[in-house]
Amino acid sequence: MKRQIIDTIESYEKIIIHRHVRPDPDAYGSQIGLKELIELNYPTKKVLAAGSHEHTLDFLARPDEVTDEDFQDALIIVTDTANTDRIDDSRYNLGSYVIKIDHHPNDDAYGDLLWVDTNASSVSELICELFEEGQSYKGWKMNDSIARILFAGIVGDTGRFMFQSTTLQTMTFAGKLLSYGFDRTELFNGMYEVDRNLLQLKGYVYANFQMDENGVGFVKLTREILRKYDVAESEASLLVSALADVKGMKCWVFFIEDADAIRVRLRSKGPVINGIAKKYNGGGHPLASGATVSTWEETELVIEDLKKAVI
Repeated sequence: MKRQIIDTIESYEKIIIHRHVRPDPDAYGSQIGLKELIELNYPTKKVLAAGSHEHTLDFLARPDEVTDEDFQDALIIVTDTANTDRIDDSRYNLGSYVIKIDHHPNDDAYGDLLWVDTNASSVSELICELFEEGQSYKGWKMNDSIARILFAGIVGDTGRFMFQSTTLQTMTFAGKLLSYGFDRTELFNGMYEVDRNLLQLKGYVYANFQMDENGVGFVKLTREILRKYDVAESEASLLVSALADVKGMKCWVFFIEDADAIRVRLRSKGPVINGIAKKYNGGGHPLASGATVSTWEETELVIEDLKKAVI
């Protein structure tokens, strides 16, 4: 499969790489990391990263401006995106061939060539695996910039190596990436330093979350609350792991209201919760998923489903 992907990359002169909407470090890590990897090893190819920029990831990279003309006869690679509804920039279907590289459950098997490994901690880890295959197969090289962004993607999706998805292979790749010359302290500062208003919202979360006797927790962040603390929905989503340290917490959900919907951020220390996410127009990993609901009445249904998952 990896050699098929490499051969396909070699056969196209124009490549556009997509990832999911509302990107996180692994979305950028896998997308931009793969882009820079192809550019380094095939400097004559035109490689573009599509999608809207997330300003909280300014420290990592920025996507490119992509025109309709760019898609003509282009190879499309979509990373870290489980289903077509979540692909950032629907013009991906204007390309001539689509490759899917992902680590989420393969419920939407889109694309002409698929590499899906649910055992991988992150798609950035899969790009490391692809690089090693390219290194032995075609003499691929890596540089400091590529290593930096792939390392960020792995760190982001493993919760600094604390999540159960972290494996020996994950740590092996991370160790190899650290052999390159990037500033790890500067990178971690970009990933984890936050503005005071977000810290104050975190204080609100700690003061107002609820947890029942079975270890099911939730917090609701309305638009009024976000406006009070001057925090965007995308920034508030960075706090989802805040309740992981609460003793007795088994699983929890953040409800974050934005302009047109209520984002549902589900996390768990054991009970499988991605089935609940699928029920509410979402999906994800067994212990970390996302969904969307339209009303606050629906959030109560999500909480009830979460309680059933624990009992």
